[in-house]
Amino acid sequence: MMPEESPSLLLECYGVDRLDQRLPSMEGLSSGEEGEEEEEEEGGSGFHDDGTGLSPETADDPVPYVGQRFPTHDAAYEFYSGFAKRCGFSIRRHRTEGKDGVGKGLTRRYFVCHRAGNSPAKPFAADADARPQRNRRSSRCGCQAYMRIGRSVVAAGDPEWRVTGFSNHHNHQLLGQDQVRFLPAYRVVSGADRDRILTFAKSGISVQQMMRIMELEKRVEPGNLPFTEKDVRNLIQSFRKFDQEENVDLIKMCRKFKEKDPDFKYEFTKDANNRLENIAWSFASSVQSYEMYGDAVVFDTTHRLTALDMLLGIWVGLNNYGMPCFFGCALLREENVQSFVWALKVFLNFMNRKAPQTILTDENMYLNEAIEKVLPGTKHALCIWLISARFPSWFDAVLGELYNDWKNEFYRLYKMESTMEFDLGWNDMANCYGLNGNRHIASLFASRTRWALPYLRGQFSAGLLASGVTSKSINAFIQRFLSAQTRLAHFIEQVAVYVEHNDQSEEQQMMQQNLQSIPCKASAPMEAHAAAVLTSHAFSKLQDELAAASQYASFHLEGNIFLVRHHTKTDGGCSVRWSQREELISCSCQMFESAGILCRHALRVISTLNYFQIPDHYLPVRWRRTQPSPSKSLNGPHCGESPERVRALQSMLSALVTEASKSNERMDIATQEVSGLLSRIRQQPVVVHVSGDGVHKQR
Repeated sequence: MMPEESPSLLLECYGVDRLDQRLPSMEGLSSGEEGEEEEEEEGGSGFHDDGTGLSPETADDPVPYVGQRFPTHDAAYEFYSGFAKRCGFSIRRHRTEGKDGVGKGLTRRYFVCHRAGNSPAKPFAADADARPQRNRRSSRCGCQAYMRIGRSVVAAGDPEWRVTGFSNHHNHQLLGQDQVRFLPAYRVVSGADRDRILTFAKSGISVQQMMRIMELEKRVEPGNLPFTEKDVRNLIQSFRKFDQEENVDLIKMCRKFKEKDPDFKYEFTKDANNRLENIAWSFASSVQSYEMYGDAVVFDTTHRLTALDMLLGIWVGLNNYGMPCFFGCALLREENVQSFVWALKVFLNFMNRKAPQTILTDENMYLNEAIEKVLPGTKHALCIWLISARFPSWFDAVLGELYNDWKNEFYRLYKMESTMEFDLGWNDMANCYGLNGNRHIASLFASRTRWALPYLRGQFSAGLLASGVTSKSINAFIQRFLSAQTRLAHFIEQVAVYVEHNDQSEEQQMMQQNLQSIPCKASAPMEAHAAAVLTSHAFSKLQDELAAASQYASFHLEGNIFLVRHHTKTDGGCSVRWSQREELISCSCQMFESAGILCRHALRVISTLNYFQIPDHYLPVRWRRTQPSPSKSLNGPHCGESPERVRALQSMLSALVTEASKSNERMDIATQEVSGLLSRIRQQPVVVHVSGDGVHKQR
């Protein structure tokens, strides 16, 4: 039985004043609440006797259905949220099953109507002096409408989310489109509107005047803005608090980091009103990581800190064990060329003017121009996982049941060998699925040189261009930074804590992987040699290529050129060039140039030539177990004073690894003890004496 309540009373539960519930025209004022209730009982406000909750206006719109697929649970939430708004309600995230990083990870999510559940009764105060409890009316009434999604793995190995349950049966009246926009989920103040409101506030204009001016500017009827007067007042109050506190806290926090660690780096700018404009920072460990793994960098600028109204940019890379590593962070007030140029220049200064070989970003015209100006020698590519995340909103409704077939065809084209085959295949795909006039297809094709693998072969990316596990670990790594506090000083502090924790976790995992022996599949000398040199991450990729090489045939054409192709093929294949004198090999697939791992074609030729070890220069230092220390560490004040002590320590560590690798119990003890020892060593001060070229501080 539906609760007898008017939409106006429901909106008051969310703090919407009756003055904010202004109707778009004077005609609407002639009907009172009693008339509205009668209309709703007859089926108005989107509620029907059939229980579907679909109004005539939404009947033709996309409706969730069991079996519908999404690339991420966030994409599913956005789709269901759009459907809910058209129907006259909003949704919220409910319970989950599983947890990221634990076991099978997150496996199921529930999204429910905003009126699901029942509000628990608040306890009475124990004494008269206790703080009185708020008795605001609750909107929850036990509604059972929901959408459930579950995670599954498709043939390509990429997880996807499917709708496994859906019900649109509500036990309450649904709101009309003139009132659903007042629900908290849909009251949004855009960036442009924020700036306009703050300008008005500085000019002394009242909130009522602001609302009227913006209604006239946007040419909307009174009450049709996507936010209320209360939202504007809250926004102004939050920015006043920010102006009074955050700049001081920020500078104080950065100075504290600088005092603790002289190698901590940060820069910031203020605008003409002495308000924070941009800030960027990096830690000593981040600079050292960049020195070793800064050849390929992801610069993610797709997120904002809403509480501060600032764009968040994070620089991330991949270490030799395939784990994400943090390089730096930036907060930018404006999203324009000038801000991105500043951020990139500051990042280069942090990293001792060393530019990456490749930088991966989202599609952003301002960032594109900034990279051309600041990093002219760096290859600019687009993150395929950021592109594919938009596919459901672009193509799901357009293609319907053909969406998954189209997505498989897209990834087949994405991984093609030649650019000519890609272009021809793209045209065939557009014709086959009727997408010739689609603006997203046109945009993707226009930017193909920066995201399609056939156009990026030969450009080193450390595997970041792939759309598999590596890209997902990078994305998950970045997502963890978004749960920080709303105050900027706390945000920087949380980033510092997380980076330190991540560094320690990486060291423990590296130590454990080094102590573990990787089983060889073929028991071949070439495989055993690579296993002893490369990290488990790099060796697993090389091992796959070694296993596949046995299925390929090698044909010596002329001179130092070989043709290698699969034994089931009668044409095509890859051209491999071998130089005996220099022991240099190159393949037309350019896998080594792109990932630093020899391909199956080159390995087949090396095996044919009776090589039992891979030439040393094809086991890059970047992917080896033992990494050279960063130059700063190598040039430390005590490195040259007692080389025999350093060698003795290295000998002890080598013996430790040998003894610990004899059993799992020994490995566990060694990992735990060395981890604790490393933490204690880091807490010790580093005393640096006066040298001939300057004075060094004590830390």
